[in-house]
Amino acid sequence: MSKKITAAITAVGGFVPEDKLTNFDLEKMVDTNDEWIRTRTGISERRILKGQGKATSDMVVPAVRQLCEKRGISPEEIDCLIVGTVTPDMVFPSTANIACDKLGAKNAWGFDVSAACSGFLYSLTQGAALIESGRYKKVVVCGADKMSAIIDYTDRATCIIFGDGAGAVLLEPNEEGYGIQDSILRSDGSGSNYLHMKAGGSLKPASIETVMAKEHYAYQEGQAVFKFAVKGMADVSAELLERNSLTGNDISWLVPHQANLRIIDATANRIGLPKEKVMINIEKFGNTTAGTIPLCLWEWENKLNKGDNIVLAAFGGGFTWGATLVKWAYDSK
Repeated sequence: MSKKITAAITAVGGFVPEDKLTNFDLEKMVDTNDEWIRTRTGISERRILKGQGKATSDMVVPAVRQLCEKRGISPEEIDCLIVGTVTPDMVFPSTANIACDKLGAKNAWGFDVSAACSGFLYSLTQGAALIESGRYKKVVVCGADKMSAIIDYTDRATCIIFGDGAGAVLLEPNEEGYGIQDSILRSDGSGSNYLHMKAGGSLKPASIETVMAKEHYAYQEGQAVFKFAVKGMADVSAELLERNSLTGNDISWLVPHQANLRIIDATANRIGLPKEKVMINIEKFGNTTAGTIPLCLWEWENKLNKGDNIVLAAFGGGFTWGATLVKWAYDSK
């Protein structure tokens, strides 16, 4: 009898732009200050993708290239590329298709997943299903967002939070029990009232009026989103552990979406994890939306050991949220 196939993460890549936007820079742009931002969010700086014609795919490509180099494979060996993003290069074609062309991934098909800050988890679950089907051998899952493209830098409710970046993982079949173990994903469309972009879709197509009204920027009601996020991320993480008969003692790392330090702390406390078991880089990258979780894996890769149980958790606009349990498949040192 053939063994069960699981989708194991076998390589990680990441990319952040060189240009930094610090809290002190923002002090000159809006009515805020460094202490106020740090105490409420934990963010000190964020990266911004600058340059004419630069788009989300231009962050996906170097992240995936790095991943291929680490694994010793060619982009032509990739079967499928899934990109979680809410800042696609254009409405269509998908950013995944554009990135495949730039990469020379001639044998891959691809698509985008729009789930805001939960985009990487939603995409990872999709990628795992493709591997588990037995039909695909190498699926790349990327979380990437150029949030600076949809942020109003006169709106202090949003401009202090978001940055640009991309992270990617390679999924391959595994028959030893490593890889994606379980996922719980949730959504609640009534949350769209609190975090959305008003115009640019079929409901409210672009017009002179929508542009003048600044309706093509991200809109957020911070307090409402914070309340939902704290409960959503913490509850689903606890549910995931309970469903798999695990406690905080069984978990090596929590990899939380980097939205707000207080939300991260609440999630860690709920599943009984000390701060030293939590991956945090929000202070230097801010909230890169779908990019936060894979960027954490990218930065902490050399601290991950084969067999480590790690919990990925996210909450995003829509509302979308979820948690994924991963058994790490290789020694990274």
